[in-house]
Amino acid sequence: MDEIGRLLAGRLRSDSLSSDATQSTASRLVLRHRLHQLMTCVDDLDPRNELHEKMVKTLDDAFLACSRRANRPRKDSFRLHMVTWNVATADPPDDVTLLLHLNSPKSPDLYVIGLQEVYSRPLRFVLDSVFDDPWSKMLMDTLAPRKYVKVSSIRMQGLLLLFFSKLKHVPFIRDIQATYTRTGIFGYWGNKGGVSVRLSFYGHMLCFLNCHLAAHMNYASERVDEFEYIMDAQTFDRQKAPRIVDHRLVFWFGDLNFRIEDHGMHFVRSCISDQTYNLLWSKDQLTMMKKKERILQEFEEGPLDFPPTYKFDRNSDIYDSRVYRTWFGFTGKKRKPAWTDRILWRLRHKAPPPDEQSENTVDQEARKVEDEDEDEDEDEDEEYPLRIRQDLYTSNMEYSVSDHKPVIGVFTLELRKMFDDPLVRLQPEGDWSADIDAMVLYSPLQPFSSSAWDWIGLYKVGFTSVSDYLTYTWVKDDEVAFNEEIIQVYVSKEEIPVRGGECVLCYYSNTLQCIVGISDAFKVQESKVASEEGLVPEKIDALDKTVSREDLWN
Repeated sequence: MDEIGRLLAGRLRSDSLSSDATQSTASRLVLRHRLHQLMTCVDDLDPRNELHEKMVKTLDDAFLACSRRANRPRKDSFRLHMVTWNVATADPPDDVTLLLHLNSPKSPDLYVIGLQEVYSRPLRFVLDSVFDDPWSKMLMDTLAPRKYVKVSSIRMQGLLLLFFSKLKHVPFIRDIQATYTRTGIFGYWGNKGGVSVRLSFYGHMLCFLNCHLAAHMNYASERVDEFEYIMDAQTFDRQKAPRIVDHRLVFWFGDLNFRIEDHGMHFVRSCISDQTYNLLWSKDQLTMMKKKERILQEFEEGPLDFPPTYKFDRNSDIYDSRVYRTWFGFTGKKRKPAWTDRILWRLRHKAPPPDEQSENTVDQEARKVEDEDEDEDEDEDEEYPLRIRQDLYTSNMEYSVSDHKPVIGVFTLELRKMFDDPLVRLQPEGDWSADIDAMVLYSPLQPFSSSAWDWIGLYKVGFTSVSDYLTYTWVKDDEVAFNEEIIQVYVSKEEIPVRGGECVLCYYSNTLQCIVGISDAFKVQESKVASEEGLVPEKIDALDKTVSREDLWN
């Protein structure tokens, strides 16, 4: 290479590029110029010369490197919108446009919403276990017309976590599991603790942990202890990423209840009024605890460049001004503002090498197994990289139904997909209406563990969740034809809605507990027989109508 460089150097000319050319354009022009010089050198060289062989090998290596780069799969970017909000038992506001950024020109691919202190008195909690709670219903009704589907949710008393996805991503969200951990009243009560949803998104393991930790100024260490307990206690019955820390990307968020120490009320409120929030950061308990707690150091957080989100007078933007009743009358003590509501994340990094000298034989054997797993993780990280960027971290002061303000985090996930095709492709055969029996054609595109409990559901476009189907058919029970490529499944006309409408078909895998294939939208025709028999649209609507949640409450 040195000889080639000297040969080219001898042919360099003092050509210069205009100062207003961009760096990218300049680089390309220089490269083209040097390639032209290289071709002149090749023409002048004797093929029998050793330098000729070196130059050929160098060019071969360069072409191979370019080929690998050209054939490398592209990275895709996905937008994630997260919300955490302690709603203090309040009912949902009428409009959540600002909360979900519904008018943003960049619509999210995923919504993750974590709520704390959702109303959970016994009667309401029992009803919510049968029907969707008001918050879930409001969010689903808002997002479904925009073609978002609730993929998973979990509730533990007042803690609620919801995961929504654009419809097009749903077949690529797999390995879905949700779990919870109680930490209230000696670990037996669920008013405090954590709920989580884990899943595979295009093959990348993600985990979302929504927590409500111990309250009050003097319990910072207890909050860290609760968080460590939740991290250790939550496990998943899958070989891949059985613990929270095993996931490629973990989000930890919620009402973490960390307060601002030392500073007095007047100083804190002055900093808020002057928007000099940075003067308060050093005394934020979570920031302080991160300096000495290793588990916290693994998590990242954006700057707290927004007003503290607690504590407000309800239905106002005024920080706590109430007079509290005590055993001895009234006291003027008020809650000091604090950033209790937070969103943090942890991207799995390469583990540092262990100190093998200090380990005994048993520890070394265990470490060997862990190292093998870590090697597999590192290979996966290199071949299918995952990167995260926080685009927004802020509170939203427009909402005042609670004594907390919601916190919003918007992220960009850049990743290389591990797969591009769904597990199943399916489509309707022929025309569909309630007048004739119908057929579904489906074909597995990849091997997967099918089950007699797999089913295909018919959904209206804009459905809210997996359970929001119009009808369904068991794959194995109603199978009428089969070959190696295409399978036919029968659907009775009695199960097809007489009114018709725009619909999709979804294949649900019972083993994987998720939708693994979605058809293109198609038209189900209105029943001609129903119209001829006098079932006018009003009557048809009445047949399809279900008891609404509002009717139930009334």
